[in-house]
Amino acid sequence: MVSGVVHLDPPPAVFRAMLEGWAVQQRTRFLKATTIQARIELVKRFAAYTNEYPWQWQAAEVEAFIDHLRSQPHPIVVSTARGYQNTLRLFMEYVTDARYGWQRVCEGEFGQIPTQILHEWNTVAHVTDYEGDPRRRPLTYDEVQALFDAADGRVQEIRDRGRKGALAAMRDAALLKAVYAFGLRRREAWGLDLTDLRHNPKAAQYGRFGALFVRWGKSSRGSQPKRRTVLTVPEMDWIVPVLDQWLDEARPLFNPGKLPALWVTERCDRLSRRSVNEASVDARDAAGLPVELDLHFLRHSYVTHLIEFDYPERFVQDQVGHEYASTTALYAGVGDEYRNRLLKRSLERQGNLWGAS
Repeated sequence: MVSGVVHLDPPPAVFRAMLEGWAVQQRTRFLKATTIQARIELVKRFAAYTNEYPWQWQAAEVEAFIDHLRSQPHPIVVSTARGYQNTLRLFMEYVTDARYGWQRVCEGEFGQIPTQILHEWNTVAHVTDYEGDPRRRPLTYDEVQALFDAADGRVQEIRDRGRKGALAAMRDAALLKAVYAFGLRRREAWGLDLTDLRHNPKAAQYGRFGALFVRWGKSSRGSQPKRRTVLTVPEMDWIVPVLDQWLDEARPLFNPGKLPALWVTERCDRLSRRSVNEASVDARDAAGLPVELDLHFLRHSYVTHLIEFDYPERFVQDQVGHEYASTTALYAGVGDEYRNRLLKRSLERQGNLWGAS
């Protein structure tokens, strides 16, 4: 093995056929094209690192590969390492599966056969539910307010400087508020159309903003995006005038015509997912919040705050579209005030149970 080499000679037809066959296998499972492409690229990257092909790979080489990635200036984290290992393990399962015949082909062509190189003893063990950066957390109420104030402030700042972009900044401010008020993922916010704004007969006072129909929820492997309806809760009803102003005053100024997208650009296109992220980063930096707090942590904050508002966990789970309650629990980071409130209730209940007769 010559570790660290980043260029291979043109790959033999067998390796190319392996990759294409594996891609076909994954497509028949209806996995996302981006997922398949990322997996193929990782296998190629590992081949370039080893300067060898699957029928030559050994366990020590994949261990050296992961160790190499850990020692880089921007090292991979545990969850990424596990993802890489799982991808390479899946590929080796494919090429070592007798039903596909690659071992027979490799033995005939090269006198070697591919073997599984990833096992329990050289892969990352999954021992904790959350393996992310400890600095990443839900925002406090003050931080949420600071973020929104900064987003609103950018509108006036751009106007004061006489620069273009005030309208886009107004859109970004409304977008960030909607992401928090409905607990949305980036793709969910990006995919919203005007028709996804719904009336809720049980909350008629919210008009056309009584609920939000999410059509681009996170999909399970091989499934279509999941759908759900997110109800507007009273604690977040401030979003109603925000969206009202966006739809009636700001959005028409983009001249979107018949474009169905809720969030539009000056070019009369749907706002890109990258631009959704950029809106979050700009507001976060303007508010002076830590860089590790990204757009997704508005969703974490939504979960935490709904729990602190005393909504049942099942209601919160349905609002954010989690399949399992354990996932919702991972998102929550309730504060001391909420826990003390629970403690006070418990103490009062205990007093009633064991107090004076």
